[in-house]
Amino acid sequence: MSFSANTKNELARVEPEKKCCKLAEIAGFIRMCGTIKLTGKGNLKLSIVTENAAVARLFKKLIKDYFDAKTHLLIVQTAILKKGHLYELTIDEDMNAEQILREIGVLLVREGCNYISDGIFQDIIKTKCCKRAYLRGVFLGAGTLSNPEKAYHVEFVCNSETLANDVKKLVNSFGLRSKIVIRKKSYIVYIKEAEQIIDLLNILGAHGQLLSFENTRIVKEMRNKTNRIINCESANMDKTINAAVRQINNIKKIEEIRGMKSLPDKLYEAAILRIENPEASLMELAEMMNPPIGKSGINHRFKKIEEIASKL
Repeated sequence: MSFSANTKNELARVEPEKKCCKLAEIAGFIRMCGTIKLTGKGNLKLSIVTENAAVARLFKKLIKDYFDAKTHLLIVQTAILKKGHLYELTIDEDMNAEQILREIGVLLVREGCNYISDGIFQDIIKTKCCKRAYLRGVFLGAGTLSNPEKAYHVEFVCNSETLANDVKKLVNSFGLRSKIVIRKKSYIVYIKEAEQIIDLLNILGAHGQLLSFENTRIVKEMRNKTNRIINCESANMDKTINAAVRQINNIKKIEEIRGMKSLPDKLYEAAILRIENPEASLMELAEMMNPPIGKSGINHRFKKIEEIASKL
């Protein structure tokens, strides 16, 4: 099961305590994945679709508790390649579908005419607790969270620019920094920073998944740090080996043409040590000198040897 599905399963066990928060969570969920259907004679039917069975059970219960409305649950087999199910909750006109749509701020009245809003009904999210509940409903309806092993990414898929701006505003009201991108015909509100996603999980109430996310992130960062150290050490080793090979070639060139004894005493001592210790680093060679010298000192001597060799 995906990290996103596990997060929704955990949130499906978090039931709002306050009545206002129940309404806010129902409103957020229906706003993101609900569809209004006309059944004739001006009657409305509400259809809500989710891929998560636990989420479907949660909202079936919340709608019954808050509105005393019975929902019909239909399980639909998805395409063969997807190997999953869709869970459709349906509320008919005789179960006050229209009343529900009005209370959650989807069906509104303007100049005596009904119209369907495409944003968030602000009267529902006046308090902090209701904002949190509404955001939880939004995530359960249209949120996805990537596995932190692969990427740090959470997004909410919105069907209009107005809704996307309202969701972004809601998310950012908690001190987060979400952004919007257009993907095909949808508007995506997203967060890509690990710290921001951790804060979001805390806001939603997914504390178990928060700990799992943190553990994965720590292991991932430790692994990346170890790889950087290994790569750095490997690069330094290559650099040391290349420098040693170049120094030995310079010394051999001098020996073949003029002889090692032609070198000044200090350079001669450094050359002998390099020939006898081809694998040693500059620091190790510097400590072998009598008396020991610094790394810059031994490096200076090999530069002098290189200058002599280059003139031959």
